[in-house]
Amino acid sequence: MSTLQAFIENYGYAAVFIGCFFEGETVLVLAGFAAHMGYLSLPWVATTAAAAGFLGDETFFALGRHYGDEIFRRFPILRPGEHKVRRLVARYGAYAAYGVRFLVGLRVAGPIAMGAARMPPWKFSPANLFGAITWSAIFSVAGYVFGEAFTTVLHRARHYEEIAFAILAVIGVIALSLLRRRAKRPS
Repeated sequence: MSTLQAFIENYGYAAVFIGCFFEGETVLVLAGFAAHMGYLSLPWVATTAAAAGFLGDETFFALGRHYGDEIFRRFPILRPGEHKVRRLVARYGAYAAYGVRFLVGLRVAGPIAMGAARMPPWKFSPANLFGAITWSAIFSVAGYVFGEAFTTVLHRARHYEEIAFAILAVIGVIALSLLRRRAKRPS
């Protein structure tokens, strides 16, 4: 058993939970890939991610209800997200709580802004739950399918697994950075 395999098998679900509590797309795609490689279970990856995503957004929503304006003053990097989310909420209502997790750069700012805008929890929580389930299914399966495509192209992918994980991580970080940079531009 390789060191990477042992690490993923021992700490993979904890890493998925922590990563998906805060942001998570890159972690979730990598976990889906790890499930394809047989290190993790895809249903458990998706379940862990959905639970973490839901709990993370509920936490940020509660923080927004209690400290929203103060959070946006202390962390001005979140301010552009607040304005975008308020426009989304004005236009789509609780559906914004479902979709905000799919918009890069709004995963943390979104629930805080919705809480600060006093969206009722009975509207936020169900939409957040369905959004977390959908999001976790899409991104974990995407990682799994990528793993399928990767192993089809490279029949001996197990010999290159550390390289594959590194490449996936680099691609994910670059993509997330580019999307965040684009999200920071004024609308």
